Amino acid sequence: MNIRTNVKRLSLLQALEPSGGGSGRHFLDLCRAMQHRGHSVTAIYSPVRAETAFVTELENIGLDHVIPLDMRRAPGPWDLLAWWQLRKIAATYGPFDLIHGHSSKAGALTRLRLPGRHVPVLYTPHAFRTMDPTLGAKGRLIYGGIERFLGTWLTDRLVCVSQDEYNHAVSLGIPEARLSVVVNGVNAPPLSQRAAIRKKYGIPQGALLFGFVGRMTRQKAPERLVGAFARIAADIPQAHLLMIGIGELAESVRERIKAAGLEDRARLDGSVPGVTAIDAFDAVVMPSRYEAMSYVMLEAAAAGKPLLLADVGGARTVLEHGKNGYIVPNSDDPEALAAAMARLADPMLLAKLTAEARRRKDDYTLAGMADATEKIYHDLLGRPLPAPLVLEGSASLLDTVEGRRKSAAAL
Repeated sequence: MNIRTNVKRLSLLQALEPSGGGSGRHFLDLCRAMQHRGHSVTAIYSPVRAETAFVTELENIGLDHVIPLDMRRAPGPWDLLAWWQLRKIAATYGPFDLIHGHSSKAGALTRLRLPGRHVPVLYTPHAFRTMDPTLGAKGRLIYGGIERFLGTWLTDRLVCVSQDEYNHAVSLGIPEARLSVVVNGVNAPPLSQRAAIRKKYGIPQGALLFGFVGRMTRQKAPERLVGAFARIAADIPQAHLLMIGIGELAESVRERIKAAGLEDRARLDGSVPGVTAIDAFDAVVMPSRYEAMSYVMLEAAAAGKPLLLADVGGARTVLEHGKNGYIVPNSDDPEALAAAMARLADPMLLAKLTAEARRRKDDYTLAGMADATEKIYHDLLGRPLPAPLVLEGSASLLDTVEGRRKSAAAL
């Protein structure tokens, strides 16, 4: 990215309630990119669930303003106070050219507005609540109705992070004219930690190492991976499992590992950055129950690693089944995942998948994501795209995304 001083500066308000996971990563990257490109960025975050590392990084970017605002994940009467305070912040630190809300709570609060001068509002869901396959019919009806109303009447542009999320938005009844797709982008993970990470956890350098990176939550389904690994461990003695993450299921995952008698071959730790550990893996496994466009998928793809992914949002964006990995059914039955893991015990097959994964590793860049988002900002304001931005390749990225969308719609 390069700092541009020859274009009109935009005044942007970015708001997010959760600070962890992919939505937090996206928020930091986008705020940094827009600030780096010469725009004025005011960031609002909620300290209720904020991770210390997130707050520290956000405050050190050098944004115009970083403002804490209590927002709770669960809906309730406190939302009225949060909404009123958000209005006051917008009035005090504005006027803003654009307001961009991220995830469901901040997305709702930024879109509910009083009559008066209209400021274009964007919303990036980072996985609709209704994408959760375990959500009951009542919950799907309520959350789906809210998203349809807000997306149809109070959203100038809804930015999906994958084609799967786009398709889901259409299924909720949100008009296609309101939707765009901008796939998340990442910097390539460091590629010099393989030996050090394996040594740290006592994993042989020649072992077949399956890796998991993610929050220990029901959404990420880490127990599915433990179950699948337990099925293949006896038949593939060179196989090991390293899981990087923290969360409410961490202790139960450790108990599952112990109950299976795999403490010497399956390890769980949250003390190292997941992006650092990826280089040590031979294959990255994500058994999630639902996703929009996981950063771990993208980081693993950018590292040139074969992927074993549950059939969830974003999986088919980074993985071509049988080419750079395998997609398995989104199921609590570990049989299909275990079978896919067992196939990678064939050195020739693993080498073939790895070679193809490395060939694709430069497909999703952070600069491309920022370029595409900035183009949407200018489009909403009816402003021409700055010439330097076109030269950096944003138009080509959007053309690629649009082409994929139209191809998928034609099938």
